[in-house]
Amino acid sequence: MENVPATQTKPMSDLANQRNAVAAGFLGWTLDAFDFFVLTFVLVPVAREFHVTLVQMTATITASLAMRPVGAFFFGLLADRFGRRWPLMLDIVFFSIVEVLSGLAPNYSVFFVLRLLYGIGMGGEWGVGASLAMESVSPKWRGILSGLLQEGYALGNLLGAGVYYLIFPHWGWRPMFFVGVVPALLSLFIFSRVKETEAWHQSRTNWRAYISAIRSNWKLFLYMVLLMTTMNSISHGTQDLYPTLLQKQRHFTPQTTAMITMISMVGAITGGLLFGLYSDHRGRRRSMVTAVICALLLIPAWVMSSTVLLIVPAAFLMQFMVQGAWGVIPVHLNELSPGELRGFFPGFAYQLGVLFASSITLIEAVLAKHLTYAQSLGLLAGIVLLIGAPVIGLGPEAKGVAFGKAEGSRE
Repeated sequence: MENVPATQTKPMSDLANQRNAVAAGFLGWTLDAFDFFVLTFVLVPVAREFHVTLVQMTATITASLAMRPVGAFFFGLLADRFGRRWPLMLDIVFFSIVEVLSGLAPNYSVFFVLRLLYGIGMGGEWGVGASLAMESVSPKWRGILSGLLQEGYALGNLLGAGVYYLIFPHWGWRPMFFVGVVPALLSLFIFSRVKETEAWHQSRTNWRAYISAIRSNWKLFLYMVLLMTTMNSISHGTQDLYPTLLQKQRHFTPQTTAMITMISMVGAITGGLLFGLYSDHRGRRRSMVTAVICALLLIPAWVMSSTVLLIVPAAFLMQFMVQGAWGVIPVHLNELSPGELRGFFPGFAYQLGVLFASSITLIEAVLAKHLTYAQSLGLLAGIVLLIGAPVIGLGPEAKGVAFGKAEGSRE
């Protein structure tokens, strides 16, 4: 057999590593989202079993969202100091264990504490996984791969709906929290095959310079937090209580609710990919603003439709636009962030945005007691989408910035 020159094997090795990095980040975020959305489908039966109100159960979602900055802070610092891979693998093990324990919770108090702990694990995954993926791939493919990475969130929602459809009618809500162990093992295997990024090696610095970099970029960080507060208000405001609207106001069965949610998540995945690709050609801000404005125009059809034939396309298109804007977020935040802070800035800003937006689901639930679920979701979605367009459009952009030694060189 002829010896293959090293110059021929290296590109293939790099390509395989890029593929593994994106796959690992995608699977990690998919698993994270799956574990989160499983609860949104079973709020009513869990509340019934624990003898608490629906508002109290909704508070467990808020608790998870509120603790995500803690995980982003801790695992983000680890990622900038010790690399992306091992903090990610540790984080996945942690939140997988907590998720299984959630399915074994004997009462509401224990369940609430476990959802707080789960929020820490969920908060640690996104920022580190996104930095690993974005630093591993070619700049010309960042947009569409950003869309793919982010829509692991939508796929997790879709899989949660599928599990709800298949498992809940036969075995109840508890086994739904056990299913995520299998993809967790797969993601850990793929992470073990990913090389640490060269950009991290080149940007790594000492603690004094690291703290100095944080201080000198505080204005950028505040903008990123504002952006992510708006974006999280948009996503959670249009997703978390929509299954409850379908169940309690439209009186759909669990199977119909799951089917509509799965179709809407197909729209989300498609939108994330296409708007991510669009952002590679027309810019990050333009892509996101276009999606947000289109989502705003879809609100009447989304909340006022009352039959399956009308709800399905409205739900599909709404999540196509909402997650279309979200598909640009991983690349946008990573390009804005300084290299030495890329493990910390995107994830911590993201999760602080989650914290500041975490009450929107609870507000919708409380408001729905005085109005209807459709009116509550439509009103708040309209407000946050109207705010989102100028926040995105007037902010900075760093499309095509080089990572590593050439940090700061922009398209």
